[in-house]
Amino acid sequence: MPLLISLKTHYGEHSMTSVGKCNLRNPLLGRRLRLGFVGGGRGGLVGQWHSAGARLSNHWEVLAGALSSDPDNAHASAAEWMIATNRSYSDWNEMAEAEAERDDGIEAVSIVTPNWTHHRIAAAFLKAGIDVILDKPMTTTVSDARELLELQRATGRVVVMTYPHAHHAMVRQAKHMIRNGAVGTIRQAHVEYAQEWATSPVPDRGKGAIWRRDPEKVGRASTTADVGTHAYHLLHTMTGQDIASVRAEFHNCGAPQPMEDTAFVNFRLENGAPGILWVTQAAPGQYCGLRIRVWGDKGGLDWDQEKPEVLRYVPLGEQEQIFIRGRGNGILPEAERLTHLPRGHGEAAVDAWANLYAEAGVAIASRRAGYALPEGSVELSGAEDGLKGMLFIDACADSHESGGSWVALKQ
Repeated sequence: MPLLISLKTHYGEHSMTSVGKCNLRNPLLGRRLRLGFVGGGRGGLVGQWHSAGARLSNHWEVLAGALSSDPDNAHASAAEWMIATNRSYSDWNEMAEAEAERDDGIEAVSIVTPNWTHHRIAAAFLKAGIDVILDKPMTTTVSDARELLELQRATGRVVVMTYPHAHHAMVRQAKHMIRNGAVGTIRQAHVEYAQEWATSPVPDRGKGAIWRRDPEKVGRASTTADVGTHAYHLLHTMTGQDIASVRAEFHNCGAPQPMEDTAFVNFRLENGAPGILWVTQAAPGQYCGLRIRVWGDKGGLDWDQEKPEVLRYVPLGEQEQIFIRGRGNGILPEAERLTHLPRGHGEAAVDAWANLYAEAGVAIASRRAGYALPEGSVELSGAEDGLKGMLFIDACADSHESGGSWVALKQ
């Protein structure tokens, strides 16, 4: 039987299901939370993913935004998003101050802006008492990430890092199968994220491609920070282990650029198991090829983001097993919580974003209601995970700059 939790607040009495066959898309407080956006306006693909996930989750109503640094674009985007004129802002500082003063002000903000702006925007909203949903990477420097973590702890607000791949049902299935001993002791792991867009010259890809290759904008790494943080986070999430040390080489395998478009990273997990992390944005024919394979002394698991509903499991010496996203037939309760349609009715990237926003809604609603969620109710990535991502980037950059020596990840 699922665990039902009664929540009594000034909003009324509601119940939530923390594990088991729950409907994750039922708002915890019996109403949608008020959400604002910074960035994500016209032409912003990442903003589309965030807004689609927020709406599909059923936990959020988008009511305010500073959707672009260009005032005309900001207000045109707000009209398309059906945000009232008086809650469309051309400046995020103004938005933070104004929304904090309103009785019906936003309860959380999604920050969907270029990397170098994350720190100061997130800090402004945390100081205004507003919970933060933040796109990765957390910042562009470790020092800024540490400062943001300290601010989050000091304010007591929630920071959710948006690593959506961890919110696919079959990633959650693999994570808990590993926790339950399905592969035994992890002996090696391979993770990769391959794309093709950087094979062509930057002007073909627009301004987003340009700033992603500007060291003054993104810091010490480009592709390693952009998609490498996804690969690192998936590895950490699924195995339950952090990387202890790395040996990295950065390369330019596509059109000439000032920063790397490819990285080869050897790593060792905390238990000493070796592994390989390969990321590239210059591999023609590769689209969104995030794949992870984990092998232990009792079996192996294989998941591919381009086939997200399928998880391959091979117990040592036995026939392989194929798990298909759905209910029953070996699917664990933790994965069932992220499943919303029967098998054969596809759930993919937007559903993972919706799961992320639903779990963020549960976490933020419970904080605002003064209610401590039972362990395992949600499985989100917070400010600590954001800092870990920055430490990974820095260690890779240190290793590359030293000629490929082994570098321990700092704490």
